[in-house]
Amino acid sequence: MLNKPAALLVALTLTLAARAEEGFWPYNRVPREAIEKKYNVKLSDEWLNKTRLASLRFNNGGSGSFVSSNGLVMTNHHVATEIMQSLSTPENDIVKKGFQAKTLAAELKAPNLELNQLISIEDVTARVKAEIKPGATSADASRARGAVIASIEKESLEKTGLRSDVVTLFRGAEFHLYRYRKFTDVRLVFAPEVAIGFFGGDPDNFNFPRYDLDVAFFRVYENGKPFETPNWFAWSKSGAKEGDLTIVSGNPGGTRRLNAVADLEFSRDFALPLELKWMQRNADLLHKYADQSPEQARNSQEDIFGLENALKDLNGQLDGLKNPAVMAKKREIEAALIKSADPAKTKDVVEAYAQIAKAREALKSYFKEVKLLEDGSGFNSDLFANALRLVRLSHERTLPDSRRLAEFTEARMEPLMAQLFSPAPISLPLEKMKLARSLELMVEELGPDHPAVQLALNGKKPDARAAELIDGSKLIDVEVRKKLADGGAQAIQSCADPLIALARQIDPLARALRKRYHDELENIETQAYDLIASVWKESGGVQHYPDGTFTPRIAFGTIKGYEEKGKWLEPFTILGGLFNRSAQHDNKDPFMLPKNWLDKKAALDLKTPFNFVSTNDIIGGNSGSPVINANAEIVGLIFDGNIYSLIGDFYYDETTNRAVAVDARAIIEALSKIYNSDSLVKELTGR
Repeated sequence: MLNKPAALLVALTLTLAARAEEGFWPYNRVPREAIEKKYNVKLSDEWLNKTRLASLRFNNGGSGSFVSSNGLVMTNHHVATEIMQSLSTPENDIVKKGFQAKTLAAELKAPNLELNQLISIEDVTARVKAEIKPGATSADASRARGAVIASIEKESLEKTGLRSDVVTLFRGAEFHLYRYRKFTDVRLVFAPEVAIGFFGGDPDNFNFPRYDLDVAFFRVYENGKPFETPNWFAWSKSGAKEGDLTIVSGNPGGTRRLNAVADLEFSRDFALPLELKWMQRNADLLHKYADQSPEQARNSQEDIFGLENALKDLNGQLDGLKNPAVMAKKREIEAALIKSADPAKTKDVVEAYAQIAKAREALKSYFKEVKLLEDGSGFNSDLFANALRLVRLSHERTLPDSRRLAEFTEARMEPLMAQLFSPAPISLPLEKMKLARSLELMVEELGPDHPAVQLALNGKKPDARAAELIDGSKLIDVEVRKKLADGGAQAIQSCADPLIALARQIDPLARALRKRYHDELENIETQAYDLIASVWKESGGVQHYPDGTFTPRIAFGTIKGYEEKGKWLEPFTILGGLFNRSAQHDNKDPFMLPKNWLDKKAALDLKTPFNFVSTNDIIGGNSGSPVINANAEIVGLIFDGNIYSLIGDFYYDETTNRAVAVDARAIIEALSKIYNSDSLVKELTGR
C-alpha cells in the first residue's frame, strides 16, 4: 500500500494528462472520457479512424496529412526542403525560387520519399514476453526479444504486405505492432520561396511571435494516377480563435519523460555538452564553406539548417536539465515510484535504478567512440554511409532473420534499399569537406594512435585522405551500388573501391562498439526499465501516455497565449506583422521578403491571422502535423514549438510550452493573392 505522500504524488503524475494539455496519445489509447469531460467533445470510432487514416508520416522525419480526395498532402516547407534540394540544379534552385505545378504533369517525383499511413495497431506484448524465460540474463532476454520481434514483423509483412514495425512502449512494459500502408510515388506540387518558407531564419526559430509560411504540398500517386482517398481533412471555412480546441495528429519523435534521473544527469553533464561542441564546430565549418560560392551555399543549405535547428533544440534541452526545479520534480517522481512498489519488489526497483546509473557512468568511457565510429560522427559522408551499409548488407544477408542487426531484417529491408539506392544528387566537394573535418574531429577526440584513426587516415592528413577516398570512389553511381548489393559478400570482399575498403576495415571496430553498447547499456537498461515499468503499470501508469516513438499520435490543446519576461504574448500574429518584422531589419536576410510579396502587399488582407500558438503537446517529428478542430477540419499546420517547448523531451509545462502553427487562413490568402494558385485553392476549399 502507498504511503500517503507517495500515493498523492504518483496519483498527481499519473492523472496529469486527464487534467492538463499534456500528452501525445496512441490511437488505440485515446482518453475519450477525459477529453469529453474537459472539452465537451465526444470522439467516435468513425472520427478517430478518419483522423488516423488522413494523417501521414514522412520517412525523412516529419508528418503530413491528406487535404483532398485526390491525394493532395500538406506538410511543412522545412520537411520538404531536403526533397526540394535534391530536385534542384545550379540553374534552377527551387528551394530559393519556390515551386508551383500548374498541372498534374508538372508535379515533380520526389526521390527516396516514403509516406506511411497507419492501418492498424496490435498489442503483441504477451507474445514478446512469452519468449523471455524467467531468470534470463539481460543478454539472453535481449536476444529472445529481438528474435521474436523480427519474427512478428516478418510474419506480418508476408501476411498483409504492409510495413510492419513492432514498437516498444513504456520502456518495455508493452510492445505494439504497427502496420502501415506505404506510398512511394510522391510528387511535389507547391512550395514557396525559402525566404518566406523559413522567414526569420535561425533568430526566429523556436520563438514567438512568428511570421512564417512554412507550408508545402505534395501529391500521392498510385499506378501513375493521383491516389483517391475517402479519408482527408476538409478546410475550415471559419478558422479558429483564442480558446478554441485544437487537435494535432502527427508523429512525435523519441522523448525521455519516463527515463531515470541518472539518464537525465548523464545527458546534462556529459552527452549534451559533447554533442553541442561537435555540432557547433560543424555548423561553423559549413558556414565558412557556404560563404565561398553560391553553389556551395546551395549544396550546404539543408545541412546548415539541420545543424542550426539541432543546436537550438539541444541547447534548450540542456538549459531545461540545468533547471533545479525540473530535476527536483524528476527525483520526487522517481522516489515516489519506488515507494509505490509492492514491498516484495522495492529492493529490486532500487537495484534497477542503481543498475541504470552504473551503466550510464560506465558509458562515459566509450561514448565518444560509439558516436564517432558507430553513429557516424567520425565519418560524416553520405558515400561512406552507403559503403558501410553495403558491407553490412553483404554479411547480414547470410544470417537468419532473428540474428541480424535490426535495420537489416527482412521486414525493414525495403526502406533500407530505398535509402541505399536513392538517386538524390550528392555534392562531391561538400562530401570531401565534411569527411575531412570529421576525420580531424576523430583525431582530436580519440588521438592519432587509436586503431580507427590509423585505419581512417592511412598515414595521410585528413584533407588528403578525404580527397583520396571521395575522388577514388565510384559509389556516387547508383548502378554501382546496386551491383555491389546484388553481388553479395564476394563482390564486397573483392571490391577495390577505397570507401568500401575502408568500410570493411572500420566495420569490425564499429560492430564491437555497438555490441558493447548493447550488452553493457541497452540490455541492462531494458531489463531494468521492464521492472520499473511493471511497477508503474501496477500503479495505474497505463492511464498515461507512452514516450514519443515517431509513431502516429494525437494531442489535444487550446489556442492560448503565454507570459514571457513579464509580458503577455497574444496567441495570434497577422500578415501585417510580417511586413513590419521585415522592415525592422531593413528587409535583410533572414528577414528579406520575396519580391512578389512586396509587390502584392496591397492585395492582401493584412489583418489575416498568420501564425498562432496552442497548448498542444508536440515534439520533433510533429513538423507538418495538421491542426484540426472537433469537426476534423484544417485550422492550421504545426511547424515549430516555442523556446519553452525544448525541454519537452523530458518534461511538459502547460504554462509556457507552446506549439506554433501556420494559420489555415494565411495559407489560402497567400495561395490566392501572392501565388495565383486558383486550382490549388479550389482543391483545398472547394471554392
